[in-house]
Parts: sequence; C-alpha cells; structure tokens
Amino acid sequence: MKTLAEERANPPFDVEAMAVANHGSKERLDYKRKVMSEIERLPAFFNDDFYDLTKDQLRERTFIKIGHIVDWLQNEDMDTFRQRLEVLSVADPGFWTRFGVHLGLFTNCLRSGCTSSQFAYWVRKGMLNCHKFYGCFAMTELTHGSNVQGIQTTATFDPNTDEFIINTPDLNATKWWIGGAAHSATHSAVYARLIISGKDYGVKTFVVQLRDPLSFSNMPGVTIGDIGKKMGRDGIDNGYIQFSNVRVPRAHMLMRHCQVTRDGQVSEPPLQQLAYGALLTGRVMMAIDSSNIGKKAITIAGRYAAVRRQFKSDAKSEVETKLIDYPIHQRRLMPLLAQSIAFQYTGYQLAHMLEETTRALDALEPGDPKLEGVIELLKSTHASSAGLKAFCTWATLSAIEVCRQSLGGHGYSSYTGLAPLYADFAVHCTWEGDNTILALQLGRALVSAYGESQNGKKQGQALAYLNDIDASLNGRCQSQEELNTLAGVEAGWLTASAHFVKVAYDEFQRCIKAGDSRERAAEKCSQLRFVAASVHTSGFIFRQFRAAVESMPDRGDGVKKALTTVALLYGLWQMEEKSGFLLRSGWLKPEQFDFVARRVSELCAEVRAFAIPMIDSFSYTDFVINSPFGRFDGDVYRAYFDMIRRNNPPLKPHPYRDSLVLPLLNRVIPEQDDVAEAMNLDEDIEEIQNDIKEALASQQKN
Repeated sequence: MKTLAEERANPPFDVEAMAVANHGSKERLDYKRKVMSEIERLPAFFNDDFYDLTKDQLRERTFIKIGHIVDWLQNEDMDTFRQRLEVLSVADPGFWTRFGVHLGLFTNCLRSGCTSSQFAYWVRKGMLNCHKFYGCFAMTELTHGSNVQGIQTTATFDPNTDEFIINTPDLNATKWWIGGAAHSATHSAVYARLIISGKDYGVKTFVVQLRDPLSFSNMPGVTIGDIGKKMGRDGIDNGYIQFSNVRVPRAHMLMRHCQVTRDGQVSEPPLQQLAYGALLTGRVMMAIDSSNIGKKAITIAGRYAAVRRQFKSDAKSEVETKLIDYPIHQRRLMPLLAQSIAFQYTGYQLAHMLEETTRALDALEPGDPKLEGVIELLKSTHASSAGLKAFCTWATLSAIEVCRQSLGGHGYSSYTGLAPLYADFAVHCTWEGDNTILALQLGRALVSAYGESQNGKKQGQALAYLNDIDASLNGRCQSQEELNTLAGVEAGWLTASAHFVKVAYDEFQRCIKAGDSRERAAEKCSQLRFVAASVHTSGFIFRQFRAAVESMPDRGDGVKKALTTVALLYGLWQMEEKSGFLLRSGWLKPEQFDFVARRVSELCAEVRAFAIPMIDSFSYTDFVINSPFGRFDGDVYRAYFDMIRRNNPPLKPHPYRDSLVLPLLNRVIPEQDDVAEAMNLDEDIEEIQNDIKEALASQQKN
C-alpha cells in the first residue's frame, strides 16, 4: 500500500543492519527467518482459522505441532532449538507453553535437581526425545501456589521397601493448574513434603509416573482430571492430579542437593533455593517473551496507525490524517515501541546470567567447596529474574491493551489478534510466581543487599550503586542538558533506586527495633519493598539498554544513532511514568519535570519518523503476526474482510434458524383487535389524554 511505502522511504538507518542488531547476530536473524519459512509451509502449523477454534480443537492442533517439533529437537543443539521456540512462542503462545512445560519446567527441574547418574537414567527412559515419555510439573496445589513451603502433598519414606509413598491427604492438596496433565503427560515432577519417621523435612521433588505410555491408562492410585476452559491459552491441557498412596522407588527423589540413604538418613541442602533452579528458566523466558510479544502487538498497532486515516488535522488537506501523525497517538504507541526494544536487550543480559548460573549448578556436586559462590550467583539470578519477570510481564500486558484500544472499534474483533493475545499473555502475571510476590522477593533481596553493603560487602554490577551509597543518594540533576543524555538519565535512576532501597531498609530496621520479628517487619514494609523493586527494575532495564547501545560500533549505518534516541525515549518516559519517585528521591526538581514531559513528546515525534522501518527490523512474517491489521503490505481492510468471509462464509447454514428463529417469528398469536381489547388499551389511552388536559389547564391557571 502507498501509505506504508511512504513510511519506508529514506529511513535514517539501514533496516537490515538494524534487524541484525535487534537479534544479536546475523546468524540468529537468518535462523529466525528459516524457522518462520518452515512453519508457514507445514500444514500442521496452519493458522488461518486460529481465532475461531474451540478449546478441544486447539488442544488437538497443539499436539499435532508437538509431533513435528520433536523431530527438530532430535536434530538441533539445545541453544538453536530454544531460538526456534522463541519464534513459535510468538506464532502460537499456547503451543510454546504446552511443549515448554515438558522441555522447560520438567526437564530443567530434573537437570538442576538430579545427580548426574539420575539425569542419565531419565534420558535413557526417553525424556529428551519424548519417546514413551512426556513430562509435566506438579508444584501448584488447589490452596497453595506462590507459597511453595506450604504445599501439603506428602512423600513418606518406607524403609521396608525402600520407597516413597506419594499421597494427597485432602482436597486442598490436589495438584492444580498442571499443564500437560489432562491429556499429555506420562510422568510428573511432583513437589511434596519429605516425611521420614514422622519428621517433616520440607518440600522436595520426586518423579512420579502418571500413565502407562502404551495404553495411556492412569497408573494405580493416580487420579487425573481436566480443569477446563481458561481465560486464554486453550492449547494447553491444564489438569489436576490426586495421589492415593502411590509408591515410587527412593531413586525417584531428585538428590543432587538433598540425599536420603537406604536407612533413611537425610543430608539437606545449605539453601532451599538450590531446589528451584527449574523456575529460573521459565522466568527468564517470560522476560524475553515480554519483548517478543510486545513487538508483535506494536507491529499490529503501528502498521495500522500508519494506514488508518481519521479526521483532518489540517482543514486544507485533501485527505484525512494518519493516526500515527497525531501527537496523542504517538504518545500512546512510541513509548511501547521503545519498551519492547529495551526488554529485548535486558532479556539478552538475563539469558547470559542464566547460562552462567546453569553452568555453575551443573558443575556442582555434593560437598563442593565452590558451593557458597554458586549460591551467591543463584541468589543474584533468582532476584533479577523474579523482578524482571514481574515488571516486564505487567508492562507488556498493559501494552497489548493499549495497542488493542488504539485500533478503535476494530480492536474488539478477535481477528486483529490483539484480544486473543491479551488473553494468552495474561497468565504470565500469575504463573510460576505471582508478580506481586516476585516483586516482594526482589524487594527483600534489595533490603538484604543494602544491609550487606553497610557492613562493607561489595555488591555486583546490578547493585553497584550501593557500594558508594552516599554519592548515589546525593546525586541531583544539574541541568536540562543532563536529561538529554543517556548518562544523565542513568544517574537519575541510580539515585532513585538507592533512595527507595534505603527507605525500605530503614523502615525494616525501625520495625525490628520496635520488637517485630524479621518476618513481621518484612511484611510491614512490603509496600516500600515493592516500590524499591519497581524503581530498581526500571533503572536496571534502562542500564542494560544503554550499555548495549553504547557498546555498539558506529558503522555509519544509522543504527546506533536511532537506538540511542529510542533508549533516551524509554528512560525519560519511565521517569515521567514514575515521576513521583524521581521527585521524592530529590534527583529531579518539579520545574525539571516539565522539561521531561515536553522532551518525551518530542522524542515520540522523532521515533515516529522511523517507527515503521524499526518495526520492519523485528522481522516477523505476516504468518507469525497473523493479523490483517499488521500486514507488511498495509492492505488492511481487504485482508480483514477476506478473513471474515473465509471463517464465516455467507452460504454457511444458519445454525438455529429452524429450531429457534422461525418458530419465534411465525408463532400463532391472537388478532390485533383482540389483543387491544384484552389489554384495555382504549380505556388506558383515554385516561392518559384526560391527565394531559388537566395538567395543561393547571399550568395555564398558575
């Protein structure tokens, strides 16, 4: 279409070079394009009718896709395969999750919790290639989710048979929301309380077989059900599981960090966090997914804004104005474009932290002298992933809704792709850790780190502002020019972060001195911990974005310059969104805030000038976007109309014409005169007329 061609004319950067920058390397970009081409050609991934499928149809389609992806899994290294899953997560979030439960949660749970010999055993059983084996992850219960330590399922050791007895003691302990349980899984990683000789050793993990892979019948003592329709992601077969004294061999307990001997002796881990390495991968992937899904949403809303014309901002103009040319529309969308890119570079850094942590955990054996160092690395990765998972998913869910509303009335249609995208993405805010709880976990870690820094312990890069706390707390914005630089904006975030971490720490200490227990004190300052986590995370994301942009070589292709503008927009927009925190920290003065607001509007206009080429650099095909409103060619209305006609053909038989419509319209009723007489309409009309005459006479008299 002409409008999008105009947008793509003379971009200020090389779009292909920008695409390479936005994917980390040319190899990753080429592989992504290869994957998109492959899935578009496979009948199993057909998605033209995606928005009209029922829950059962989606589940069936999803499992068909799993049959195909297993072939790729067997022939690609894991890093390459994860890149494939990133693409599929955008094309079909439900499929990504259903397979991700097996490969991500179940497999990573075993990888982080098994001894090397245990892991090798499960690989031989067919775990990695889904041969007579499909895993699920049974942590959550009907009455316990985020509070894992409150789980009630029990695993009681029987020394006579060298087995654990897995049992669901009551309805509350029913495993709930278990992805893959209803229709897919043969095995499950079950979180249960270890009971030996009547002593409760807390929650550990056990592999329990749920079904016979040949008959797919439930194993004795295992009850499985389907939890039914959900808000979104209906391709996932979430179910519930109850165990009635199910026996598993002692070797089916994951024993890398906690061992139980044949005679029931227990060697416990130094820190419980070692048992939860599986959750890290999911949280890191959700931070990355926030970027990818944000890009999908802004692709749809951004391209439509460049095509849709509405009203005239200039009366002399012969055509209506593009939505994207209205400053208020730029204010709606351009910060979200910047946000999706900021999340992208932060996701890269978080993935690097996870790889480093995973390597350290894989090399760890019981009694290893490197244990303390690994624990510190795990704590840092856990806190960072918890905060980023929470605030990135919240922000992206909000962004999807803003994009949906920006389409006007059409945004209410499922065929735009945004309403289903919202429903599918919303689960990110509550699964694998409720976002509020995760934010508080980060807040607790920040308070703890502040206390450590006060005692002379140096903090790592993410918390380096605590190492010279006085300088961080006393920072002030010196001029408007400082607000126009990435370094200046970062200085503001460092001061605000330090200020609110200190505020949370001081309140925590005040409560301790007043006689509260540490847990009670932590609860009393929970809101301050939340604020500290929020401000820290915004600053952390901006710092990762800035570091990535400034480390880029300037090749004269316009990439670094454009991304610098995008980074500045993100940093200042977040300052505007959280202005109260910047003002309360003392770094920003009220009169300087007016400049921030004005500069954000100016930067929105600057980014608008290259918004479509930037969206093009995300390199998603029309097949993956699956929305007529986000088409590359901009032929929105024809594509939209054609999709409606294909999925709702005019000649399709009326589903209830004969059974409902015709009987209503053609029912036998009395003659009209008889009806009027039966209802005494003539008398009623005469009475009303008399009332009107009396009212008029009274009005004239007065």
